[in-house]
Amino acid sequence: MFDRRIPIVFAFFLFFWTFSSLAAGSEGPGNLSPKVRLFPLDQTPPLMLAKDTLSQDLPETAQSYTPENFELAFQRHFSRPWSAMIYQGWGTSTDLGQTLVLDIKSEDSLFTGLVANRKMFPFWRYFTFELEGQVLRHYKKQEHWEYNGLFLIRFHPFILDPTIDIEFAVGEGLSYASEIPVIEQEQHPDASSRFLNYLVFEVAFTPVRYREWSLVTRIHHRSGAFRLFNGTRGGSNFLALGLRYHF
Repeated sequence: MFDRRIPIVFAFFLFFWTFSSLAAGSEGPGNLSPKVRLFPLDQTPPLMLAKDTLSQDLPETAQSYTPENFELAFQRHFSRPWSAMIYQGWGTSTDLGQTLVLDIKSEDSLFTGLVANRKMFPFWRYFTFELEGQVLRHYKKQEHWEYNGLFLIRFHPFILDPTIDIEFAVGEGLSYASEIPVIEQEQHPDASSRFLNYLVFEVAFTPVRYREWSLVTRIHHRSGAFRLFNGTRGGSNFLALGLRYHF
């Protein structure tokens, strides 16, 4: 029998791909060229601590403190504007605050997800803005599909590190479950909903020599956003680990 979820997933990613491409534009900041300058050359990035080893075109003695090297790092960062990730999540029975500090109790619930991400533009010198779409399959304690669309703000304090680039990101968006999740029903029986607010907190590790790959850790959070969604208070939390490919 034909699975009606297939066209839903296809339409979800098609909408995400089209919207992000139109938003970026062929000449937009998501497709940076050498003529596009992100930061004034008379300002020195205050947070860079390491020597620059990103480009063979620059002398080995060049310091990462120079705005030109900082500019080069972001040019290279945006040379692969798209990324795809597969990641695995493990459910917790603790609230968001406890999960953020890793004070957790595990649930017998897992998900496997596919993620498409588009880098859009940099801002405030150390930050980038991104769009993302997710399709997840939950199993074990709860069995349903989940679809998430969100934007992310990413912080790049180590973009000029000679060994590894560590990034921090927070994302906000909307989440739709194909059925009301069992965990959310158990933890919040008074009110639950398939359509909820979505938050993600991420730390990513990208080796300088293999910049197309990143190891990603995430906290995956669905909730009613203080009863804004169907009067729902609280939600569900997952710890997740993923592998991202940039292209």
